[in-house]
Amino acid sequence: MKLTINGLRQEIRSSNIIDLLDELDLKKEKMVIEINKKIIEKEKFNETNIKENDSIEIITLVGGG
Repeated sequence: MKLTINGLRQEIRSSNIIDLLDELDLKKEKMVIEINKKIIEKEKFNETNIKENDSIEIITLVGGG
């Protein structure tokens, strides 16, 4: 399936957010996910399906000072 992830068109195999993060080798902690301009709550990552042509923004939170 083709998605736009952080502005880049990509071919992926995943069907939900948790699988997508695993496929992209990203940690699930300290992260905000937006699908089609809607923020997805972390508790709903596993049950939120993704579909062809979705636009996904993955934002990693980084601490610092």
